[in-house]
Amino acid sequence: MSNPLLKAIRPVHPAEILREDVLPALGRPKAEIARLMGISRQTLYDLLNERQPVTAQMALRIGKLTGTTAESWLRMQSQYDMKIAERAMVDEIAKIPTLSEAA
Repeated sequence: MSNPLLKAIRPVHPAEILREDVLPALGRPKAEIARLMGISRQTLYDLLNERQPVTAQMALRIGKLTGTTAESWLRMQSQYDMKIAERAMVDEIAKIPTLSEAA
């Protein structure tokens, strides 16, 4: 994280986008969304409350339901996971040397 201003910005879980933007635009109750996706309401609520990641299987379901791509949802999850890991491991990673090719 080279830009100090970006350090203060909280990474966005893809479920936040689903919860705050996508599902309200669909105008359907969450119970119906869960049924249409073939998952339990609890599974949907766990995802929307950011207690679960967007897995490949979930990305396929979200992509189909919303007319987007599974890859876009997986990419968002991967970027979120990387930012969280970078923040958690910053000191540990700093201690690891970068090796160069032997001459």
